[in-house]
Amino acid sequence: MISDSMAEVLRSLRQGEVADPACACARALGVEGVVLSLLAGPDPTTEPVWCHPELGARFEELQFTLGEGPGPDAVRTGSPVVEPDLGRVRPERWPALLPAAHELGVHGVCCFPLGIGAIRVGVLTLLCDGDRRLSGQQYTDATALTAALTGAFLNGGPGGGGNGRGFDMSLDPPAGLRRAVVHQATGMISVQLGVAMAEALLRLRAHAYGSERPLGEIAADVVARRLRFEDDVSGPQSPDGGKG
Repeated sequence: MISDSMAEVLRSLRQGEVADPACACARALGVEGVVLSLLAGPDPTTEPVWCHPELGARFEELQFTLGEGPGPDAVRTGSPVVEPDLGRVRPERWPALLPAAHELGVHGVCCFPLGIGAIRVGVLTLLCDGDRRLSGQQYTDATALTAALTGAFLNGGPGGGGNGRGFDMSLDPPAGLRRAVVHQATGMISVQLGVAMAEALLRLRAHAYGSERPLGEIAADVVARRLRFEDDVSGPQSPDGGKG
């Protein structure tokens, strides 16, 4: 059974009484933070909708920049990825993410995919303190929250499509998607290099990782034509002829 605190959070969410749902869910679950992200397009990239605290948003951006981590794995497999202590994860599993997460101050992460069967709609990410595993009650509550969020989204967001069981709030990604610029930049790089979109996104991510800048910033430079991907030899170039 779910805990009384989670039952109260779910009731409040359905009635639209929660000003900061991520914070409320984090308290009910007894975790350091909560991030809810929804799929923002045909490819398996997600857009954050709820986030508490700011560290969660920074970790979400790190996963997006590197293209690896528990969130992408949960979306890809459709199964929870529970790693409450990242220090015990094999380095080869997420070679770029693990040292970056440690530097960021993220010690444990548990991700629960939103979806039914082959349908994927997003992922619920929990930040853990790294000192203890998720209890059975925490896992049950997280699973219940994930199921409720999945149902609310698939039933049409506000009011659950009129069936009386959905949340009285919008679960749709924001109209101005923060990551839309990444998709636009990927298309431009695809044309510049004459490669497939997947390869173009890899090039964009590699440049962001190598330059130690957020992927969104690099993408914005590409879209604004401050940075151009010329070829495999010279690498990205700025209009003044210097390296990007």
